[in-house]
This record gives sequence, structure tokens and C-alpha cells, in this order.
Amino acid sequence: MNKVRIDKWLWSVRIFKSRTVATDACKAGKVRIDGEVVKPSYQLSEGEVVWVRKEGFHFQYRALQLIEKRVGAPIAVTCYEDITPLAEKKKYEDWFLNGAPAAEKREKGSGRPTKKDRREIEELADVMSTLSATPQEASAAGINDSDKYVHGSPMKYDGPVERRRTGAAFLIP
Repeated sequence: MNKVRIDKWLWSVRIFKSRTVATDACKAGKVRIDGEVVKPSYQLSEGEVVWVRKEGFHFQYRALQLIEKRVGAPIAVTCYEDITPLAEKKKYEDWFLNGAPAAEKREKGSGRPTKKDRREIEELADVMSTLSATPQEASAAGINDSDKYVHGSPMKYDGPVERRRTGAAFLIP
């Protein structure tokens, strides 16, 4: 077999879950060969490097063997060589193992958050991102060592603040 359709090959070596998804990726410009966006009907040859954008990550594969029928994973791995840069692989593994950033969890039956709840959630996310910031990022954001800490977070303390959570009010000293 000298050549095979790119969408069929991507599906048969299990880079995409279905042929339709592979075809849609080609149509959306997420599949390239030699820097050129290819159509689903592009005829792939052995040895060509296929660049695929999937889940926001950029993968590169070299076609070693051309197949048209979908095969098991152990056989599919022998049909291509993964030449994705290590930095991109590491980013993908971290994302895959840790999962995508989870949305805020709510108790079942609590319903959709109100505008006030959403603002509090966004404020908490800002505080959490500040906590994970490096010292250089924190100083750029205007947070320095002279700032007082409230519950371990680098927030300026302006006195008692009343917070309401689920109907119960409490004061942060």
C-alpha cells in the first residue's frame, strides 16, 4: 500500500476516537503535513511527519506503516513514531494525569449559583491564584512582606470583615 487517506490513517492508528472526529479535525485545520493544512482526502505516504492539534496540545507523528483498517492499540503503536517534543508531552501528561481544571463543586440540589455567589467564587479563585504565584509575581501584583496575612493568604487586613455563607454570618478577626 503506497498511500492512504490521512483521516482514515489517523483513525486506524487510534490518534482519534472515530473517523468522523479525524475528518472534522482535518477540516478545522488541526492536521498539518510539512506545515500545510491538509484536507481529509490527503494521501499520506510512509515517512511523512503529521502534526496534530488535539485538546489544545501539539503532537507530531511520523508515519511508519500505512493501514486503512482500525487495529488494536499494541499494533497501532507500531505504525507510527511519536516525535512530539518532550516539553509538549510533559504538559499533556500533567494535564491528563491531574485532569482538566475542575469547575467549582456544589452540593447536589443547591441549584445554579447566584450573581453574588459567582462573584465570591471568582474572588476566591483570584486569591487562590495569588497564593500559587511566585514571589516575583506577587510583588508585581503589589503584595509585599509588609502586608498582613488573613488565614494564610496574602490579603491586606482592613479590620473585621463580615462574610455570609449559607445563611450564617461570621466575622474574620
